[in-house]
Amino acid sequence: MNISGNTILITGGNAGIGRALAGALHREGNRIIITGRREAALKETVAAHPGMEWRVLDVADPAAITAFAAQIVREVPELNAVVHNAGIMIVEDLTAEPVDLAVPEAIIATNLLGPIRLTAALLPHLKRREAASILTVSSGLAFVPLVATPTYNATKAAIHSWSEALRAQLAQTSVDVIEIVPPGVATDLMPGHAQNPNSMPLDAFIAEVMALLKAHPHGPEICVERVGFLRGAEARGEYATVFARLNELF
Repeated sequence: MNISGNTILITGGNAGIGRALAGALHREGNRIIITGRREAALKETVAAHPGMEWRVLDVADPAAITAFAAQIVREVPELNAVVHNAGIMIVEDLTAEPVDLAVPEAIIATNLLGPIRLTAALLPHLKRREAASILTVSSGLAFVPLVATPTYNATKAAIHSWSEALRAQLAQTSVDVIEIVPPGVATDLMPGHAQNPNSMPLDAFIAEVMALLKAHPHGPEICVERVGFLRGAEARGEYATVFARLNELF
């Protein structure tokens, strides 16, 4: 993905990494359309970035995705990139009796089925563009799990695997598939993240991601230096050590 001159749809662009990334890409000269479930937060984000646009979308709602995709390609035929950023992270106790299955089902619907459904709906349009990009947001926890958030970890591991398969299937098309792999970042994704001294400052994360996107416009993975602790643990033969250390830190 060239760093400027795109029309980019960013899910979950009204908070956290999505909001910061939307702002950074907007400043680089891209047309940015953010989505989210909360209209007030979308309007607040756009007000801070004149020229940015917003649409309400609940990525956990399959019917809403279908209708939204059809409408956005009609209204914005220049659309050539989508960033699948919307996500939720919730602590779970799998030993509870009974387990509240509504929690993992909600996480899966947002973090995994949302990107799959939205990609399926937009892909025919994106393949017709001269150059297009699908950017997924996984996590270092795709590679070493945080015990407290089992379903979140699982959805991010699935997004990583899905991104690799999608990239291979689209290799002969005009569509790049780029996976952004964050470490723990200081946002409000989960209570305490923003205050945790082990979380990477959001502005530093975004600055490094933008530099990497400029250096590697076709990806395939955008891994800031800090996430290497998790991303490369198994390859280094340090999985058990990193697993223990991670779950002491968070």
